Amino acid sequence: MSKAFITGLSGTTLSPAERDFIRAERPWGFILFRRNIDTPAQVAALTAEARNVLGEPDAPFLVDQEGGKVQRFRPPNWPLYPAGASFGQLYDIDQSLGLKAARLSARLIADDLAKVGVTVDCLPLADVPVLGADDVIGDRAYGEEPKKVAAIARAVTQGLEEGGILPILKHIPGHGRATADSHLRLPVVDTPKSELESIDFAAFKPLADLPMAMTAHVVFSAYDPAHPATTSATMIERVIRGLIGFQGLLMSDDVGMNALAGSIAERTRALLAAGCDMVLHCSGEMPEMHQVARETPELSGKALQRAKAALASRKTPTKSFDRVAARAELDGLIGRLGAASA
Repeated sequence: MSKAFITGLSGTTLSPAERDFIRAERPWGFILFRRNIDTPAQVAALTAEARNVLGEPDAPFLVDQEGGKVQRFRPPNWPLYPAGASFGQLYDIDQSLGLKAARLSARLIADDLAKVGVTVDCLPLADVPVLGADDVIGDRAYGEEPKKVAAIARAVTQGLEEGGILPILKHIPGHGRATADSHLRLPVVDTPKSELESIDFAAFKPLADLPMAMTAHVVFSAYDPAHPATTSATMIERVIRGLIGFQGLLMSDDVGMNALAGSIAERTRALLAAGCDMVLHCSGEMPEMHQVARETPELSGKALQRAKAALASRKTPTKSFDRVAARAELDGLIGRLGAASA
């Protein structure tokens, strides 16, 4: 039985210590970063080896491949993709074209990932940025209006699913207002409940059926002034599960980020106690990995049910996919932005 955590890895191949760790601690899945990525053949070998060592051929492999500034797979071996804001700008010109571009980009990303054994993309975002917010979200966001953001996020989801890739909705219940980068320090949002519910949370609500979501390391003082959403039972029960209605597998954002307080072990305990189903740990540093593993139970109960349901929702890729034609169409659509601004 797997434990309720996802682990990072240190490099482009598994070390002997990592093989021992995987066999002994049995993470549910893995996440890749630039340090793990060299060539397509190397990534495919790494994902296959990790699954073989774990003894789980369907163990999920995650990556953050959004487009724009967040792309772990990059040239020369992989193409670049537009930032999320591009789809929003095109949507403002013609809604159908904005949605088509979002779906095409995600379908192309899915094709890249599937070829190397990655089965989950940490996408789409439903964060709604506001003036004065930290640029950590910035042009990763699809727009500033909840219905538009949700519509584009849905199109991205469809593109991923058509390519056999599972989506993760992030950063629930919203990172767009944060005036700090949660990688560096804890953001505190003092916005009233009514505004949060009509804007920030409203972008996530139409996406509540997605199989997985990732929390925001953000304090929403109107609900819980003492804890970020990741470690707040109030935020998870009342807002994420309640107001938004998300019932899928809820994972933390990276437990190693500086927004969270305490040791890695203390953070792990806190987020699980608050109601997160899954711990995400990204650094690939073995001492931290052992702390996470020691504090994480085996998947059971509702968390196990949600994890199984998430994996079972993965679709078989559509067979008739012309990558060259899809890329040409995407480039043509994005090219309209330049023409419109000329």
